[in-house]
Amino acid sequence: MMSTRAIRLVTIFLVMVFTAGCDQATKHLARTELNHLGSATSSGRFLEFTLAENPGAFLSLGASLPQAVRGVLLTVGVSFDLVFLLAYLVRTPKQRWLSFLGLALIWAGGMSNLIDRFARDGLVTDFIVLRAGPFHTGVFNLADFAVVAGIMILATSLWVCPRKGEAHWPEKGTSG
Repeated sequence: MMSTRAIRLVTIFLVMVFTAGCDQATKHLARTELNHLGSATSSGRFLEFTLAENPGAFLSLGASLPQAVRGVLLTVGVSFDLVFLLAYLVRTPKQRWLSFLGLALIWAGGMSNLIDRFARDGLVTDFIVLRAGPFHTGVFNLADFAVVAGIMILATSLWVCPRKGEAHWPEKGTSG
């Protein structure tokens, strides 16, 4: 039987492969297709695809900072944060399943955007805008969506009390 730590590692790996794989594939598609199209809109204008290379964080936060400061904060700082979060995910034995999943999505989305920063000179490819009448989001990508979904799952996990005996990872040597 696999140890709890091994199960967590496999789960983190699967979340990372799915999240980063989908995110990097769609970013590549956006860079190749939208580069010459400009933008594309769905029928009903709910969904718009427009290419944006973002030097900042989520919704361009910090984009106006000097490049050296952005590099330290968004590459070095985020790298340390993600290493710490991975260690927490792997080493903390008593975690609620939902909390673990939320944190794993946050980690995977952060890693995928970090891949962009290293591969694209500090830039992250964004390309999705959601619209509802006069309201719209900023430009984002699937990694950003994973981070936001992870935050929502984590908040839900912390808000809803776990049911006795089924919300935590099973202890070593017990069934679950």
